[in-house]
Amino acid sequence: MDATELRAMQAPIKERYRNDPKAGLVTLKARGSLDDTNIACKVETGRALAVAGLHPATGGSGLELCSGDMLLEALVACAGVTLKAVSTALDIPLRGATVVAEGDLDFRGTLGVAKDAPVGFAEIRLRFDVDTDAEQEKLDQLLKLTERYCVVYQTIRNGPKVDVVLARA
Repeated sequence: MDATELRAMQAPIKERYRNDPKAGLVTLKARGSLDDTNIACKVETGRALAVAGLHPATGGSGLELCSGDMLLEALVACAGVTLKAVSTALDIPLRGATVVAEGDLDFRGTLGVAKDAPVGFAEIRLRFDVDTDAEQEKLDQLLKLTERYCVVYQTIRNGPKVDVVLARA
C-alpha cells in the first residue's frame, strides 16, 4: 500500500468522523474467564484463546502468557502499525524496521514482599530500529507522529481513568 491508497482508504472514514464526531467513539472490549484448576485467565483475543498466568518470577510455570509481556507486545504491535502507517502516509521508504519494548518490574511489589516496591512497570523503553536512507528531519517527524498517534503508547503515557467493579455473577 502506498500513501495514495492509504489516503483513499481513510478519506471517507475521516470525513464521516468530521461530520459526526460521535461516530468516532468506539468501545473496545476484552473478555476472559478464570481457569477452574490453575492460576490462569483465558482471554478471548478475537483470533484465538490466550491463556495468561503467573510470571515465573512470581511462581508461574512459564507455560502461560504473562500479562506484563502481553502489555509490551500490545505496545510493540500498536507502535509498529502506527510507524508503518505514518511512514506510508509521509512517503518515507523503510526497507525494514524492528520495534522493541522493554519494561522494568520489581516483583517484590507484586508479591507484597516490600511495601516500598511499586506494583507495575517502573519504566518502559520503546525503540525503533529502521533501515532507511531518509533524512534525519523526516525520521524525527516519523517518530513524533508515531508517538502522537499510537493508541497504546498514549494510553500508557497518559494514564486514563480506570473504573474497577467487583460484581456477583
